[in-house]
Amino acid sequence: MEQIRFGRTEAKVSAVSLGTWSHGGPNLAGTRSVGWSGGDPAAERASLLAAYEAGITHWDTADVYGDGRSEALIGEVLRELPRDAVFLATKTGWDPGPYEHAYHPRQVASQLEGSLRRLGVEQIDLYYLHHCDFGPGARHLDGALEVLARAREAGKFRHLGLSDWDARKIVEHLPRVDPDVVQPYGNVVTDGYRQSGLAALVAERDLGVAFFSPLRHGLLLGKYDAPRRFDAGDYRANDPWFADADVLARLRDHRDAVAALVDGPEPVLRGLVGALLTESPSACVLLGQRNPAQVAAAAAAAAPLEPQLARRIWELYADLRS
Repeated sequence: MEQIRFGRTEAKVSAVSLGTWSHGGPNLAGTRSVGWSGGDPAAERASLLAAYEAGITHWDTADVYGDGRSEALIGEVLRELPRDAVFLATKTGWDPGPYEHAYHPRQVASQLEGSLRRLGVEQIDLYYLHHCDFGPGARHLDGALEVLARAREAGKFRHLGLSDWDARKIVEHLPRVDPDVVQPYGNVVTDGYRQSGLAALVAERDLGVAFFSPLRHGLLLGKYDAPRRFDAGDYRANDPWFADADVLARLRDHRDAVAALVDGPEPVLRGLVGALLTESPSACVLLGQRNPAQVAAAAAAAAPLEPQLARRIWELYADLRS
């Protein structure tokens, strides 16, 4: 497994890392679907052990994935492994608890303690602000940062991260947060990382990068032959592409084109992942891996591409960018 230097953290993490959003199972936030259906707890547990054996030892989770289910599962598996064998990341910022917003200082402190308890660790390697919605004028940010500064000094986490679906928001709040790692939405049908200026800031500040949703929930693999519906609780129910036969057909065409360009095992996955890894030497991608077969596929895809090939793959998907 190829390792990358994770920016100024100086940690070495696997170029393809493990995203465990789907390990939380189906879930709702009010009436909005925010989880993943179709999971098998035994297979998900096996996937964590298989990832460790494959050298995929950067695991990313969050307090709200399955209301703590993902963290608890990781905690069970970590009891069987050396603690320093896994670079562990989790997040805060979605669950407001009894407060009016999720970044209330007491809620941030409470969620951090809950994550430490579920994960069964004394220290988290990387702790993210899960999104950049800090209220009007970012009025909720300073209080959260004060709590996190004290927690960091107390040794409860090592590095601070900042995540959001919109790279422009990360750019806006990056000076105040001063994260060690950023986690932007990133795949070959979005140019937000570069167009927002985030790529330049990453290079300037020597930040680590963890791209999430590199396959747009599996859509970019071009594996869907017909529109697909998902049950309540599954985030994929929110994505209109799953119901768009024309888009699905274009994705199958692009799949075939990538497969013709990339040599070796798992050519489509390697092309999609490699195009992102070529973006930044301090970047990894977070791939959901729900069973050992998916772990094996991810391990085979963990390498950047030649720049010319990466550019060709980006060009292939230009017709799907809005």
